[in-house]
Amino acid sequence: MTFSIFVAFWAVSILFIITPGADWAYAISAGLKGRVVLPAVGGLLSGHLIATVIVAAGVGALVANHPVVLTALTVAGAAYLFWLGINMLARPSTPHADDIQVSGSWKRWALKGLCVSGLNPKVFLLFLALLPQFTDATATWSVPMQMIALGLVHTVSCGVIYLLVGFGSQAVLQARPAAAQWVSRFSGAAMIIIAVVLLTEQMSD
Repeated sequence: MTFSIFVAFWAVSILFIITPGADWAYAISAGLKGRVVLPAVGGLLSGHLIATVIVAAGVGALVANHPVVLTALTVAGAAYLFWLGINMLARPSTPHADDIQVSGSWKRWALKGLCVSGLNPKVFLLFLALLPQFTDATATWSVPMQMIALGLVHTVSCGVIYLLVGFGSQAVLQARPAAAQWVSRFSGAAMIIIAVVLLTEQMSD
């Protein structure tokens, strides 16, 4: 693979990354909690890595050709996002700089982050649509290795953006608890809307 292919792929993938969605909403909610941005973003990135490996292994094409499996993934992901959104609306986060986050809290935020991205069929379908377009069957690297390399480029970019979003929301809203609650509610509403859109698209298909 050439450097120009990596750059071309990065230019396309970054457009998707900077578009606010469920990952952004989750990173913002983690930022409002204080010290859980790193495990939350780590969980999100783990979901992207899993999607990369699945597509690179060829399982992605198999799943895409079986609507029942894809439907189950969509419903599960939408239900989880809906549940998270309802919880954020009911109990909006407020920033507390002195909060002590125990290891169990870190694990919960990492696991929830993994579920947010790992159960999001949009992430899976994005990789399924994008990764093969930037591979070369005649290249020295095998096609699966090329996909993994491209997936890593995407994941690193996600990490940078999500950390900026998480820590940025923490810095901006730390001294503004009222605004923080509104942002938390907005993030929750965004997750609910995304969940409804996923289910609506699935039903229309």
